[in-house]
Amino acid sequence: VQLQASGGGLVQAGGSLRLSCYASGRALSTYHLGWFRQAPGKEREFVAALSNVNIEYYTDSVKGRFTISRDNAKNTVYLHMNSLKPGDTAVYHCATFRRGELYNSGSVRLQGLYDYWGQGTLVTVSS
Repeated sequence: VQLQASGGGLVQAGGSLRLSCYASGRALSTYHLGWFRQAPGKEREFVAALSNVNIEYYTDSVKGRFTISRDNAKNTVYLHMNSLKPGDTAVYHCATFRRGELYNSGSVRLQGLYDYWGQGTLVTVSS
């Protein structure tokens, strides 16, 4: 699976963006998927995850503001980001959750359980 993320850019605080992650090589419909982000000088962290039956998980800091969704016909997963804050500034990566691993609120936060990663798209939120 090859993942290509897009949709990042510069936005003012309070604004919105929609990130897209297109997959080639495999159908995404059978995969659990995740978004991670890495802010400057910080480690990469979990943002959101979506199972193949649309069970969603979010990190606390984005709950109520971000929504993860998928369009299987387009082989694409999205991250809809609203009410953006300067603290959301980061490079955002999409990834596929390794098949056979247990998908739950704890496991989705573990980067080591994701096997295919996109290259990342930069989101910059100005104050």
